[in-house]
Amino acid sequence: MFIREITEGFTTTWGRNKGGIVRRYRCTDGPKKGRVVAKPQTCTSRTSSQKSNTLKRTRAMKGRGQQVKRSWRQRRPNSVRLKRFNKNRTRSIRRSGTRRRIRR
Repeated sequence: MFIREITEGFTTTWGRNKGGIVRRYRCTDGPKKGRVVAKPQTCTSRTSSQKSNTLKRTRAMKGRGQQVKRSWRQRRPNSVRLKRFNKNRTRSIRRSGTRRRIRR
């Protein structure tokens, strides 16, 4: 059994911080499913309705401006590096016993 096979409501990922790239956790279940958080204990905590409503109001007023700022932010070197870290690396495994045919 591998550690990556055990899921306890979160998976590890990488996230941005002012200083650089840090380890974060993506919630796989609970009230904060799909959210990237700093501590895995946050996944099981309840959502604050006051904070939720404030964010809804902010997005309603400044939604377009946030999209523009996000597009700028995603072009920064740290964000580009972060995408590369979070990319799912899969290896193509060749079957044993098979050889490539050499063309002459």
